[in-house]
Amino acid sequence: MNPFVHRTLVVQLQAGGTGRCPVLAHLSYDADDPFAVTVVFGHDGHVLARWRLDREMLGDGLVRKVGVGDVRLRPVDTGMSRELRMEFLGDARPDGGRHHAVVLAWAPAVAAFLRETHRVVAPGQEEVPVDELLADILSGAE
Repeated sequence: MNPFVHRTLVVQLQAGGTGRCPVLAHLSYDADDPFAVTVVFGHDGHVLARWRLDREMLGDGLVRKVGVGDVRLRPVDTGMSRELRMEFLGDARPDGGRHHAVVLAWAPAVAAFLRETHRVVAPGQEEVPVDELLADILSGAE
């Protein structure tokens, strides 16, 4: 089985009080990092942002409000469709505020991506090679 899952979605970016703008979201999952999903947002061939999200949190965000830090997720029912609202808080701005963006994705597409990742590594079956990690850390300390 392929240890990688990748899916590209068209999502809606809402930043700085503007209307919605379509951008691409490249979601990727690697079984070697079983707890994380990487999302790269792009537009016109340019990377706008790259975020590493907790896979479980992403799934939880499809059904309930989650997150209190830089990433906050929650489901939104527009009446015509179900969306996942992803709110990202970035680096500080010169005025003392923080960069802020909201991305809205079609929830069934995100759920389908997560189902694919669950076929690669089932929830609760994630393993981290702690012994190898510690050996690498300790070998670098000498």
